[in-house]
Amino acid sequence: MAPPSKLAISTSVVTRLVKEEASYHKEAVQQASRIAKLESSPGDENAEYTLRQERQALQETKNVLPSMKAKIGQAVERLEEELEVSGADAPDAEVTKAKEAIAKGKEAMQESA
Repeated sequence: MAPPSKLAISTSVVTRLVKEEASYHKEAVQQASRIAKLESSPGDENAEYTLRQERQALQETKNVLPSMKAKIGQAVERLEEELEVSGADAPDAEVTKAKEAIAKGKEAMQESA
């Protein structure tokens, strides 16, 4: 089996980063709902500690998102360059996947802006 082309690798990088960024958004929503649940329910002796830990985890998740946006932007740029360089020689399926990954990457960057 032939090794993957640079275009295929760049496409995979963008796709992976977009999925990772989406999982951070999902995690932030889940943490926010856990915090709301903890705030509304009567707590035990560990409630304040648990609430503080959940808030800290939520803040850490939010802190990761700007760097994810930057990574996606860099990966999309590299993919666009690679598509320009080797797009004519690449199979149509790879070119299509690359263009779809670029569109998803740009969409993810706009959503998180």
